[in-house]
Amino acid sequence: MKTYGSAVWSGGIKDGKGAISTKSGALKGYPYGFASRFEGKPGTNPEELIGAAHAGCFTMALSLILGEAKLTADQMETSAEITLDKEGDGFAITAVHLTLKAKVPGATKERFEELANKAKAGCPVSKLLKTNITLDATLLT
Repeated sequence: MKTYGSAVWSGGIKDGKGAISTKSGALKGYPYGFASRFEGKPGTNPEELIGAAHAGCFTMALSLILGEAKLTADQMETSAEITLDKEGDGFAITAVHLTLKAKVPGATKERFEELANKAKAGCPVSKLLKTNITLDATLLT
């Protein structure tokens, strides 16, 4: 399987403007720029898109792993906090922290945490990032 995302940009780094699109059309010419990336202004940025992708990938991987353990989640909510730090003359994503809250009937806390950590290690986006990825997994009752 292959898919794609794309970006266009015009202008300099601070005064320039860009737009991000996805093959599916979920994002079509969505604005991004220096202000939305570093100054909290409206628009998106690559780090929040990576966060959304990682949260989605991890949660889907956990659904598969739960199924293999004969468990099914009633609901799972995951957020991925991306840390972007200045390193030398540039920036780097230095950490990702996943926060998961899930209702999984029949799961013990220990088994749930074991399966969640397996999903964290095995999801394709985790493998791609190769950074410090931490996880807080809460089994809701």
